[in-house]
Amino acid sequence: MAQRSRIVQECTEGHSIMEVSRRLRIAPDMVRTWRRRFIERGLDGLCDDPRPGVPRKITDADVERVIVKALEGTTKNATHCSTRSMAATTGMSQSTISRIWRAFALVPHRSRPSPPKAPAK
Repeated sequence: MAQRSRIVQECTEGHSIMEVSRRLRIAPDMVRTWRRRFIERGLDGLCDDPRPGVPRKITDADVERVIVKALEGTTKNATHCSTRSMAATTGMSQSTISRIWRAFALVPHRSRPSPPKAPAK
């Protein structure tokens, strides 16, 4: 945003596209792009356009739910937490669970449950 604002400011001060390009050490096409977008849309033109592609289907709340369940430990009658068991528990696909675990470096199937605490005397 700062660089885009500098481009627009330099252009409004009357500097040519090539001069702005040289002064800011950027490509002339970049100056043309942001100058044109500012002329067409004003300040809103300096913000990023939406990216192409399909919007996310997994929400932040879903990711949090998976992480919390993974950190809580195993489910009933299970020796360890697997992507398959987590997928069944959360209703997400096994590959989604795997991607979430990789993104957060979780390996619950390798962690050992903590030993039971001795009763206090």
